Amino acid sequence: MIPRCHPCVALLAVIGLASAASGVISPLPPMGFNNWARYMDALNETLFVETTDAMLAKGLLRAGYNRINLDDCWSPRERLANGSMTWDTDKFPRGLPWLASYIKSRGFIPGIYTDAGTSSCAGYPGAYGYEEIDIKDFADWGFEFVKLDGCNMPTGTEAEYREVYGKWHEILSKLETPMVFSESAPAYFAEAANLTNWYNVMSWVPEFGQLARHSRDTLVWNSTLYWPDITGWDSIMFNYGQELRLGRFQRPGYFNDPDFLNVDHFDYTIHERRSHFALWASFSAPLILSTDVLSLTDEEVKYLTNPDIIAVDQDPLVQQASLVSQSADWDVLTKSLHNGDRLLTVLNKGSATADLTVPWSHIGLTTDTPHTPSKLSIKDLWTGRSQTVDLKRSKGFTARSVPPHGTAIFRISNPAPGSSVQTVPTGLIFNTYSLNCLTDSSSRGGLVTWTNCTTSDSQVWRARDDGTFSSLADEKRCLVEKDGNIQSGECNKRAKWDYFLSGTLVNRDSKKCLTEIQDVGASATSEACGFMTNEQVVALPVGVTINSLADDGSVFDLRMNSA
Repeated sequence: MIPRCHPCVALLAVIGLASAASGVISPLPPMGFNNWARYMDALNETLFVETTDAMLAKGLLRAGYNRINLDDCWSPRERLANGSMTWDTDKFPRGLPWLASYIKSRGFIPGIYTDAGTSSCAGYPGAYGYEEIDIKDFADWGFEFVKLDGCNMPTGTEAEYREVYGKWHEILSKLETPMVFSESAPAYFAEAANLTNWYNVMSWVPEFGQLARHSRDTLVWNSTLYWPDITGWDSIMFNYGQELRLGRFQRPGYFNDPDFLNVDHFDYTIHERRSHFALWASFSAPLILSTDVLSLTDEEVKYLTNPDIIAVDQDPLVQQASLVSQSADWDVLTKSLHNGDRLLTVLNKGSATADLTVPWSHIGLTTDTPHTPSKLSIKDLWTGRSQTVDLKRSKGFTARSVPPHGTAIFRISNPAPGSSVQTVPTGLIFNTYSLNCLTDSSSRGGLVTWTNCTTSDSQVWRARDDGTFSSLADEKRCLVEKDGNIQSGECNKRAKWDYFLSGTLVNRDSKKCLTEIQDVGASATSEACGFMTNEQVVALPVGVTINSLADDGSVFDLRMNSA
């Protein structure tokens, strides 16, 4: 039985998101360096001085990587007698204020780490009960970014995390110089059997900070320390998969963080390294390197400083690319860019180099309207080469020779001066717990089912401004709720839906939520809306309007993030 409540009650705590101050502090995702995934506790003054100098010399600062962040283990094991933290003088003989000043003198912005609990993940002093002291010290030392980990909380409840992280937000908001706040709270709820608490934490972290780590650490250099039985590619794909579930939370000023780019990990192929970068950029995720910067090869520096791909990451819309289609071997993602261009990202998860043709309709193009351009300019962001494609002479675009575990990434433009690519939100609707896709089985009497994801048109849904959804298998029919059943049918009043930040898709007529109940078979149903339940939280194509509740209970558009 799904616990009943209003579909948006979970969002009452995040009403202020649309006007949160976080949007002023960091409108674009951070870029820079952190030591943890590469060096872990082996951090010291020399490492950060040399890394700062190397990032400047290799052109990484010029490319946008302007933050240098310390992670855990920079302090002694105990606080000073007055309760303050201090630095380990063996590791940092000239002190952290000196180091922060040096980092700034080279054009970078320094950041620091602490933990919300009684001790850090590595056993160093935590900030629990010392929040005001530590924030004042960090600010006085010159730091302008703080990562707040979530180990060793007294009770570990979602409510406690919210209280503590909320306290940090309150104190940080009073600082004269803003400090970017990176929250790790969601990661501590990400792999539960019931994901309600994970979704709930994700609903409030944008209110408090500018980015949030939502899942596991990326694979550290000493891989056996955390997960000895997974490969580097497994690690990338795990966090990639978690990111795909959470796109509804991202907006200018707040970014989902799938963790560091551990560029030089020994278990990656060059194609996997490049995919890591291209996928994170497609998400407009933070691009924080955790690598031996001094030893980066020219090839690695070249792709990490690719201006076209960085421009995608730093696009002012900061849309998180969403799935258009997914199969065992291929993922196709897309999103809109602020100037009206469209991004197409094609991931080859298979073991052999291959081609993939993506239909224009999957990219979100409408090819039969007066506004449809006759030609498109498509730029390969890896090579910088562009080609002009005649829409009337082709049914789609082919990504050619995509290597195993490689990612092709393209920017699609309207070559007509001052014109944009006319698109509508298009892609998968999938349950973020089971990862099953909503499938139009209209050939079976109008049934809509939950099935494994494929590249079929029956799983690619087009969202209209009036709240209706149609699959590309039959765009004349709509997703309809009738007496607890979900069908593909007539586009009437029962075919209009609202999508909420909670992840629920609510029928306007019945007020019931789209639901996947495993014990009643694969048919999609509608049920009374619950509180962020596994059965009812779904991901939709980026660009679909996301709603919350106003103080009077009416619906309003939470963000302007249309395709």
